[in-house]
Amino acid sequence: MNKTVTYNNVQCDDAIAPDSKITTLEYLESQGLKVNYHCRDGTCGACRCQLNRGSVAYTTEPLAYIREGEILTCCTTPTSDIDITCEF
Repeated sequence: MNKTVTYNNVQCDDAIAPDSKITTLEYLESQGLKVNYHCRDGTCGACRCQLNRGSVAYTTEPLAYIREGEILTCCTTPTSDIDITCEF
């Protein structure tokens, strides 16, 4: 089943295919959304967002500090529908 992404209270138009390996950051960029990032590999933490609902899997183990309930969009892929809030 396709996975939907809600970003800062707005549901994105296109769903993510279940077998997609696209990261959450790459998906948000493909939707034309501006997202903070620097390293794209979980080192800096610039892409940190709050995961309000759903679950993600890490494609690589992040080195940046994350609190409970936070994700790094550069190195995660959704495993269910997700709702995230990102600060700029």
